[in-house]
This record gives sequence, structure tokens and C-alpha cells, in this order.
Amino acid sequence: MTSEIRIGTRGSALALAQARWTQRALQSYNSTTRVELVIIKTSGDRFVDRPLSDIGGKGLFVKEIEEALGEGRIDCAVHSMKDVPAELAPGLTIAAVPERVDPRDVVLSGSGAALAELPAGAKLGTSSLRRMALARAFHSGLEIVPLRGNVDTRLRKLDAGELDAIVLAAAGLHRLGIHRERVEMLDPQHFVPAIGQGALAIETRLTDVPDAVRALDHLPTRTTTEAERAFMLAVGGSCHTPLAAHATVAGEQIQLRALIASPDGRRIIRGERRGDLSQAASLGTSLAQELLGMGGEEILRALQADS
Repeated sequence: MTSEIRIGTRGSALALAQARWTQRALQSYNSTTRVELVIIKTSGDRFVDRPLSDIGGKGLFVKEIEEALGEGRIDCAVHSMKDVPAELAPGLTIAAVPERVDPRDVVLSGSGAALAELPAGAKLGTSSLRRMALARAFHSGLEIVPLRGNVDTRLRKLDAGELDAIVLAAAGLHRLGIHRERVEMLDPQHFVPAIGQGALAIETRLTDVPDAVRALDHLPTRTTTEAERAFMLAVGGSCHTPLAAHATVAGEQIQLRALIASPDGRRIIRGERRGDLSQAASLGTSLAQELLGMGGEEILRALQADS
């Protein structure tokens, strides 16, 4: 029986909330096991004044943590699944995917207006290329303002009137215990969430998975995120590519919706597939191939030419 488990995490309020949830869950599995948090500053935390797409993408939030895991300085790492690259560092595995919370995006505005109700020229803050593209497609009159920083920072800018509205993940607000009036929940069928949004990934060394970590795995969430991540891997897009994929389970069936978009939102290639749970990964791969053939590959080539 493992007597100590060291959890690697970023130091942001949201990352700590996720890590502390994991700490409590591991502790409840075996009360005699000491579970410790180890805070690691990542490259993504150091360069907060530049868009992630300009400095290497969301993988910068996991790079140093994976290094600590591979070197044995921590025993597991807790990530937001949407930050985890399609390919893990050698020797590492996603050992558990706990049950997902609300995967949707939400809009908060100073006036309480919904996204469609914002006036032309309204400033909408987001750092996500996916959200930028979908917001532009939904409301072409918006001014999109790049917005990074933790949730509190983003909310302060909204409350200070620097922005008219912001887009956030419902999961982040939930995990931080933040409750706001007049929040618009965006329909995931149209405003498709980020790959893995709302889910956690608990990463360990491939040859050293503590039983307590393994016990946190939630099969439906693992299955849906496998489909989403298979789509991401098969598309092969970079951090400059607005991608989205969201899967749900109904009985023994899984349904996957996905899209590839141009950053300006003028072209959005959408599709969906349904199949047996055992087909999750192949479903993601085949849907990626379909969308690439429908025009997604042209979008990727144009983005590569511009980068």
C-alpha cells in the first residue's frame, strides 16, 4: 500500500481547487496514506501577457509538471483535460479521468445581456481561438479582445468595465464556487466545447499507478474524452487551429460532435457521429477524417501558411 502520494499541480486558484478535490478523494480511499500537494510553476503561468497560441499552446501548462513526474519528484499530476496535449510525454499515462462536470461555455456580461443581445462593437474577452471563431460566427459585430489570466482576473476586468462580456468554462466557476446572476449557458450542440472541457486528467508514470488514483476513474467520462482526444490527434491541428469536440453517452451509445473552424469564424466545418461505446477512439478518428475531407484540411493549410 502506498504510504505517500505527491500531487503535482499549478498554483492558480482553479488548479489548486482541482488538486485539493483530488487530494480529498485519494485520502478518502485510504485514510492512512499521506497526500501532499507540490506546486509547480509552468511556462504557461510565466507568460501571461501573450496569447497561448503565440507561445506554444496549452501544452505549456503541463510541460514542467510532466518533467517532475518523469523524474519521480511527484507521483501524479492533476490537469484540466483540455490542457493536455494529444500525445503525452514518454513513459506517462492518464491513469484516471474522474467524472466530468458541466462542459459548457458561459457568457457573463456587465449588463446581463446574452451573447446575441450584445450591441455591435461590444468588447468580448476570451483567449481561446475556438471561442473567438464561434463568437464571431454567432455575432459578427463583436470586438474580440484577447484575455488571459485566472478566473478572478477575468471577472475583475469585466466588473471594472474594461470589457462588455467574457466567455468562461462553466466547470471553472463550479470548481471555484463562484455564483453569478445572469449567466448565459451556451448550447453545446452549436457552441461546441473544447476537447476535454469539464474533465480532469490524473497523470502518472505508466509503470507506477497507485491503486487510489486508479479508483478515481469514471468510465463514461474516460470513454467520451477518448473520443474527443482521438479526434484532436487525427486532425493534427496546432495551437493555431480552432478545434472543438464534445461527446456524450446514452446507454450503450456514444455521440460525438466536432468542428474545425477558421479563426475569423467565416468557415466552420461541423459533423457528428454515433456508435457503440467500444468504438469511441475510432469514432473520433473517422469524424476527423470526414471533416478534413469536407474542407477542414484547407483551413489547416491556410493556417500553416500564415504561421
